[in-house]
Amino acid sequence: MSSSRRRNVVDRVIDHLGVSQRRACTVLRQPRSTQRHHAIARDDEDALTKDIIELASTHGRYGYRRVTAMLRLTGWRVNHKRVERVWRREGLRVPKRQPKRGRLWLNDESCVRLRPERKNHVWAYDFVTGRTHHERALRMLTIVDEFTRECLTINVARHLTSDDLLERLCWLMTTRGVPKHVRSDNGLEFSAKTVREWLGKVGVKTLFIEPGSPWENGYVETFNEKLRDELLNREIFYSLKEAQVLIEQWRQEYNTVRPHRSRGTARQRRRRSRAAVLLSHAALRSAWLSCTATRSNQ
Repeated sequence: MSSSRRRNVVDRVIDHLGVSQRRACTVLRQPRSTQRHHAIARDDEDALTKDIIELASTHGRYGYRRVTAMLRLTGWRVNHKRVERVWRREGLRVPKRQPKRGRLWLNDESCVRLRPERKNHVWAYDFVTGRTHHERALRMLTIVDEFTRECLTINVARHLTSDDLLERLCWLMTTRGVPKHVRSDNGLEFSAKTVREWLGKVGVKTLFIEPGSPWENGYVETFNEKLRDELLNREIFYSLKEAQVLIEQWRQEYNTVRPHRSRGTARQRRRRSRAAVLLSHAALRSAWLSCTATRSNQ
């Protein structure tokens, strides 16, 4: 029980039973100094409370610890305990903690055994579905760097095929460098012969998870869960263009502003490097032209 609640209990005992403060504190084991203490409100208490409520309203799935990190980014010098006191005093709801998922690190036949060791070591991609206000389908291709946890792109369209996947991969590898591996499920777009041949020519190895085992692609699945929880379940998209703009805005905020436990705050993250772009550009261009010529001949 908190000190303020214990003080309220002592005051009620004094009022109802008519005993002295000394007697009530002795029986309830409440120090008299604590009972007589009056909290001194700080000058910035109202401004801090306003900012906390604003952040909690803007980011409905953030808890007080993540809100504390956001406050520090805006210049506040405050610890999480003070934010928690304001959080509970204002009746803000802490999001429910999601259950932890076990991962098959010890399964010899599982591709999740390959853990990312550096940037551009392992990329993971997957599809996410959604709908606009008029119940028309949306499809999103999400690509994540497993080591930096950065979302490289979210391609939003009504329909996405293996050609769209190749086009987005070519653009990413040209601007960011070629990964060593890509991890995905066994969907038709990912396991298409054209995609596998193109990745082989570029020098990228594919890692397909076991059928019916989405936890083996845990990094991108976790990202997709955050995307759906923090954006898709809270926004109504009236058009494809609106969905593209809002989703890209959320992706930029996810990469640059949103606090991440595994990556630290935005001030602690390193900026993206383009050192490997020139080394891989020639190989990518030749592979892309070869793949395009093969499809045209068919």
